Amino acid sequence: MQPRTAVDAVGGVAAWRGPDMLGRTEWIAELRPEQIDDLRRADTDLGDEAVSFGARRRGALPSLVALSEICRSELVHGRGFIVLRGLPVEFMTASEHERALWLIGLYVGIPVRQNPAGDLLVHVRDEGRDYTDPHVRGYQTAAKLDFHVDGCDAAALMCVRAAKQGGTSTIVSAVSIHDEIVRQRPDLATLLYEQFWFDRRSGDGPESFYQLPVFTRATGRLTMYYGRSYLESAQRGPHSQKLTSAQMEAFDLIDELANWAELVLPMDLKPGDVQLLDNRVIMHARTAFEDWPEPERRRDMIRLWLSLDDGQPSPMAP
Repeated sequence: MQPRTAVDAVGGVAAWRGPDMLGRTEWIAELRPEQIDDLRRADTDLGDEAVSFGARRRGALPSLVALSEICRSELVHGRGFIVLRGLPVEFMTASEHERALWLIGLYVGIPVRQNPAGDLLVHVRDEGRDYTDPHVRGYQTAAKLDFHVDGCDAAALMCVRAAKQGGTSTIVSAVSIHDEIVRQRPDLATLLYEQFWFDRRSGDGPESFYQLPVFTRATGRLTMYYGRSYLESAQRGPHSQKLTSAQMEAFDLIDELANWAELVLPMDLKPGDVQLLDNRVIMHARTAFEDWPEPERRRDMIRLWLSLDDGQPSPMAP
């Protein structure tokens, strides 16, 4: 898995650049009326994460099978992201929002736990917590979130309500970042295939810390696992070593490229949008946001983490 010599560029369709995507619509899939009807009417069990992908497809709803094929093709073999548009969330109840996203997840992959509490669905909204606290996760705050990947194969994010201001989702191709590092600093590219300590932010014991490389290659496909705040806070752990100047330089270059206008794609998700990302080839960030004063208008996103069960390397934390 880990290169012992110089690292080559990856290239391919997943090595896209943000400006090339602006003004194009092939990464947006408008939901058809029958798909919307099936998502709204389906009676799904929110605790049934153990059912296999094959079992779900037997006797499945044809409209959602077609939708899942589009999503999985784009995630696994395409650019690594897609936005589903048109779910009428304003006419749906809170439980219907959750069931619709859960059903999309069941057709695309296998839901996995997102935190030590075992939550499969989480609401991404400001709980008034302090992101500088090592026990607080970014989705619980209104803070700016730097570019990172989540600890799963893919993530689905439904926009129920947008913030008063800010909260823009920004994505970037991890493949393009990797290839730029190979071009600019091949020495740092090789370093990023080594093991690094990460912090789960789940507590203070040794179980909160684990090791993974930032870049992994298997069967010719790149996987990236990165979140600078989790790498830096891992230095509080009992097994961790201080980050070296070369490692910090590599992180600086990743952050610089992730925010480079030639690579990034900003997207303001609308109510009813569902953004799906392959975390192995896409990094994402969020701008800070200001919320509405009225509780019923406050920003609310629902997030689902998925295993794609496709035989490819996974960035999921052990």
